[in-house]
Amino acid sequence: MSVEKKFVAEGITKALVDEYLAEELERAGYGGMIMNRTPMGTQITVYAEKPGMVIGKGGKLIRKITRDLDRRFHLDNPQIDVQDVGRGDLNGRVVANRLASSLERGWYFRKAGQSMMRRVMDAGALGCEIVISGKLTGPRSRTEKFISGYIKHSGKPAIDLVDKGYSVAVKKLGVIGCQVRIIPPDVRLPDDFQITQAPAAAVAENKPAPAPVAAPQAAPAAEKKSDLDQLLESGPSSAEASPSPLEDNPARSEGVAEDAPLAEDKSDAEPCAKEE
Repeated sequence: MSVEKKFVAEGITKALVDEYLAEELERAGYGGMIMNRTPMGTQITVYAEKPGMVIGKGGKLIRKITRDLDRRFHLDNPQIDVQDVGRGDLNGRVVANRLASSLERGWYFRKAGQSMMRRVMDAGALGCEIVISGKLTGPRSRTEKFISGYIKHSGKPAIDLVDKGYSVAVKKLGVIGCQVRIIPPDVRLPDDFQITQAPAAAVAENKPAPAPVAAPQAAPAAEKKSDLDQLLESGPSSAEASPSPLEDNPARSEGVAEDAPLAEDKSDAEPCAKEE
């Protein structure tokens, strides 16, 4: 057998085992399984809401499942480990089974979808998408979709991070498919980012140094007063004590043009010696 055919055969076997376990453990709240190949045999981990119902009274049910896996699917030494699913409202398979059971009991599809989506979001999920398809209200098939929060639809995050579940509700008009996709609250999405405030020390280092501000010059204790202000403050006594500049020169005070005699012409009084 070639490598490609071997991978295809293993995938088909895994799908058949999952379908068988979902049918057998429907009442126990089947939440999926993980199958791994080991040197000791095939390790199968089953997740369920009620692990006690998977084991059965005295381990009767789990021994029956182990025997069927060995005979029907020819698995090499199958070993089943039962684990609790945890919060069922965050598991896609569990929510899909609940939704299908509600539709079979006669719930209106819109009420059932909104109720399940509200329970999932109240449990803390980042996003939830519920798709109900089939003969909902009449002979013609239709599809209704309920979305809340943030959901990835393509790429590797949509395959690895989104929990998917599918179930079928059988009614008189026909079957109704219920598909559920949930993003758990502890998932770190690749496009998720948060803006945090930088610490005060880093902000202080990145800030430019402030320009030095010149210190204001101290005002003089007492400004110089003008001569006129000093004269007014000193009063009349100081004005009489200090003579005015006109009194220093008597010639100017008496009037030079009227009283002062004209100077004699020295040229007439003293004959020139050179002429003699």
